[in-house]
Amino acid sequence: MTLDAQQLWQRYRQYLCACESVGISVDISRINFDDDFFNRMAPAMDAAYAAMAELEAGAVANPDENRQVGHYWLRAPQLAPDASIRRQIESANDAIQSFVVDVQNKTIKPPGAQRFTDLLLIGIGGSALGPQLVADALITPKDPMTVHFFDNTDPDGFDRTLAALGAHLRSTLVVVISKSGGTKETRNGMLEAEHAFTAKKLDFRIHAAAVTGKGSTLDDYARDNLWLARFPMWDWVGGRTSIMSAVGLLPAALQGIDTAAFLAGAATMDQITRQPDTPNNPAALLALMWHHETNGRGEKDMVILPYKDRLLLMSRYLQQLVMESLGKQLDLAGNTVEQGIAVYGNKGSTDQHAYVQQLREGVNNFFTTFITVQEDRAPNIARRAPDVEPGATSGDYLHGFWQGTRQALYEKDRGSITLALDKLDAHRLGALIALYERAVGYYASLVNINAYHQPGVEAGKKAAQAVLDLQAAVTAHLQSSKGGTADDIAAAIGTPGAPCAAEAVHHILAHLAANDRGVTRNGDGYTAT
Repeated sequence: MTLDAQQLWQRYRQYLCACESVGISVDISRINFDDDFFNRMAPAMDAAYAAMAELEAGAVANPDENRQVGHYWLRAPQLAPDASIRRQIESANDAIQSFVVDVQNKTIKPPGAQRFTDLLLIGIGGSALGPQLVADALITPKDPMTVHFFDNTDPDGFDRTLAALGAHLRSTLVVVISKSGGTKETRNGMLEAEHAFTAKKLDFRIHAAAVTGKGSTLDDYARDNLWLARFPMWDWVGGRTSIMSAVGLLPAALQGIDTAAFLAGAATMDQITRQPDTPNNPAALLALMWHHETNGRGEKDMVILPYKDRLLLMSRYLQQLVMESLGKQLDLAGNTVEQGIAVYGNKGSTDQHAYVQQLREGVNNFFTTFITVQEDRAPNIARRAPDVEPGATSGDYLHGFWQGTRQALYEKDRGSITLALDKLDAHRLGALIALYERAVGYYASLVNINAYHQPGVEAGKKAAQAVLDLQAAVTAHLQSSKGGTADDIAAAIGTPGAPCAAEAVHHILAHLAANDRGVTRNGDGYTAT
């Protein structure tokens, strides 16, 4: 049932949660919960507050790996459960700032160039998505370094990035990020980068720094090859919540972003969202709205629509944070529950011309979160934009499209949440990220799952390694035989009973043949070249 304009205004004022200290407000008035919803959910929410307090106090929150979960300590080291962790965080932050100052002062610089002009970040998942979001949201024309990414193991992607760097390769600083040091995509990117530097007769080691776990294979490699620097990652920080460790702070600081403000914004949001005062706790409100809209079962998708170009990557960032945290087969008691919330998004007002038609009139299997920014242009740009029509700027149109889309969805009983930032800067971006991190933790408690492990990710890695092992066997067989069809080769190497063995062999052979890797295709058969 839809409300009239006066009723909507009253509901907006009743349920608006305005966090003035971080310049962010959360409006849940367009979610159609009833008056008793918060009372019914109060016991579950109280349990979520208690679980969060235990986590922040240092409880083992990831029993699969017997480790603590401490990303909240990264922006408030004084709250770490012991002095050792506090010193680790503070020492790492000091080392980051010292290194960045030396790079900016040209104490550390590449041979044959006046300074490092570009940054190549090599990582995947949380080791790339967070830095990409921060870079895109806060980049300015005055940034001291231009950032580029290897965030996959796609050879064409490597080539495109290297081509974009061009002659700037000799003045490029490379940061390789992998907590375990064994992530294959990141290792491949590192080796491809090292090869590109060597091909240009450049000494890779005096261009490279690592962010990794102590004693990892990457840590050993960087140490043995005398890289410029090594910065720590810790077991108690998961990749998807690592943006306020060296993973995010090092590249951000190198780009000239105010990392102190970034951390301060997150710390302030943490103070707000750890309080067991639901009407004034924006993270609790988000978690409860997610629960309401999905029936606590993931029955609807989460559509993220930032009405700001600089926040385009927010949906990609939240895909990992939400889906890797909440997409779980088992609950904490070991029961099969198959939980999760699917996340996707675009940006406003591109959404008007992409999929709002379906959102408004198609299957009602989603709820929307709008993210708006009141300030149209950065302060260093002319404050008064040109009119595109009498009395209306392009920013006015963007604002109007947000309100129009929100109302059009509401008229069709499509629920929405609106997060409004007064402006976009490092302080507010840090707060926004912290808000979602806490909301994910609360929602996980509401549905009784572990938000801090990812067994499905490990299963995928093991399956990928099995394909590479099979490829080695296929290649060896071809070199010692006359070849044959995929079925012939699968049988010959002893894998006829393996799931999809012949199909896997077929795909391996087709890929090798397409890349001139010593395999020739003749009809359905393959032979060694």
